[in-house]
Amino acid sequence: MTVLLGLVVVGALCPAAALAQAEPPGTQATGLHISNGRLLEGNGNDFVMRGVNHAHTWYPNETQSLADVKALGANTVRVVLADGHRWTANSASDVANVVSQCKANKLICVLEVHDTTGYGEEAAAGTLDQAADYWIGLKNVLAGQENYIIINIGNEPWGNTDPAGWTAPTTAAIKKLRAAGFEHTIMVDAPNWGQDWQGVMRANAQSVYAADTTGNLIFSIHMYSVFDTAAEITDYLNAFVTAKLPLVIGEFGGPADQWGDPDEDTMLATAEQLDLGYLAWSWSGNTDPILDLSIGFDPSQLSAWGQRIFNGVNGIAQTSKEATVYGGGNPGDTQAPTTPGTPTASAVTASSATLSWTASTDNVGVAGYDVVRVSGGTETKVAASTTNSVTLSGLTAETAYTFAVYARDAAGNRSSRSATVSVTTDDAPAGNCSVGYRVVGEWQGGFQGEITIRNTGTAAVNGWTLGFSFANGQTVSNMWGGTPTQTGAAVSVAPASYTSTIPAAGSVTVGFIGTKGATNAAPTAFTLSGSACTTA
Repeated sequence: MTVLLGLVVVGALCPAAALAQAEPPGTQATGLHISNGRLLEGNGNDFVMRGVNHAHTWYPNETQSLADVKALGANTVRVVLADGHRWTANSASDVANVVSQCKANKLICVLEVHDTTGYGEEAAAGTLDQAADYWIGLKNVLAGQENYIIINIGNEPWGNTDPAGWTAPTTAAIKKLRAAGFEHTIMVDAPNWGQDWQGVMRANAQSVYAADTTGNLIFSIHMYSVFDTAAEITDYLNAFVTAKLPLVIGEFGGPADQWGDPDEDTMLATAEQLDLGYLAWSWSGNTDPILDLSIGFDPSQLSAWGQRIFNGVNGIAQTSKEATVYGGGNPGDTQAPTTPGTPTASAVTASSATLSWTASTDNVGVAGYDVVRVSGGTETKVAASTTNSVTLSGLTAETAYTFAVYARDAAGNRSSRSATVSVTTDDAPAGNCSVGYRVVGEWQGGFQGEITIRNTGTAAVNGWTLGFSFANGQTVSNMWGGTPTQTGAAVSVAPASYTSTIPAAGSVTVGFIGTKGATNAAPTAFTLSGSACTTA
């Protein structure tokens, strides 16, 4: 994907020729390498990517994002770079710093050139040959980092026009990098804007793989709205696994768009079943924020999409294991950290609270902490931290919460849960706002809602967060005019760029599609940036 979402053609995946059985790879690369269709570390340990994409080339000052995604449990980050054809080239020193930051945060780094996106259909796109030249110009920076980085030659390097043209330049770029002495594992993206809906990569994967004399090549499929059924997803992923050809889901989305509704649940479940890596698009900064995992690069403000990826079933928190090159996944380390101390709450406001606890200890080292909200017999992860304190934001005013903490080490061992702490948020201060809520239409299991926020004050509101809670288990599945984050019944909405400012005496409207049961009562209280609003 690009910051502006790339064009895709919606349609069923075309049948492709059966993939032949892959031959065993040749000479192994130093560090990360391929063997028998699997991505392995230099010590032979199986490595399964669990991570996200980060748009570094457009947001070069957001390097803190690497630490943030690591704290949320990721073991890999795919970093967007530019070779200078379409966007300003990332310099050798900048790329060296990215690699250093990945290593400091114990992340495997997939580096990709984005200028190739949609070649043959996007007039501004560069070629894979130009991308290969860029990598060769960075050889002094990249050589010796084979344990830590993978080179993704070019992002989505062919559009929907004559995608059969993808095979030859992909093969040529691989050979060019090997001839230049690169020993890294190389990743190649599919045509059809990465989605291979015409099956070109699937049909030609064996011949492309055979062109790499080292055998250290991994294919990347991007799964968006073309992959909207379970059968399409499982068929594609299983075809590569059966042929023992290495594959990763290098990008994927979940929220519905104008082209369809990706089946992200099947993507995650099948990737976990087959031990295939996945890298969600994308951390933050999309022009259309529907695919932002975090709102405004803030790890404490995960969107509904972000919560699904990091904290959902088969998500990163449940399945990620740190690379052993950093000490993670050590099969000899079976000892869990000690139980964290009972959390204490401070700085409690109507919408936030800070939790602190006595740190855990571990025989190797504590990697981080997971903070959960406890409600009856269920838990919901609400935050992660590498230190023994965290500030929770986006809470609902006048609401009682119960929180607890787990510690985890690099090998994935988890402590017992701490004792709980109860926190009741303050009353919301009165604000100059009025909120109208109405159900536009209903059907079995779902409904469309509309929320109008009116500024009753005398000065414009620039930037806001709307808070409310459902009473009957409703959930927001898609929203326009804002980006929702939902934890249990509580919903927090950040504005879109075109609804961010509410003029004095003016209003903005947010619409959404939701799920419901038999009862669909309207929320009774709303806050705007922590201040209570009247209801219209």
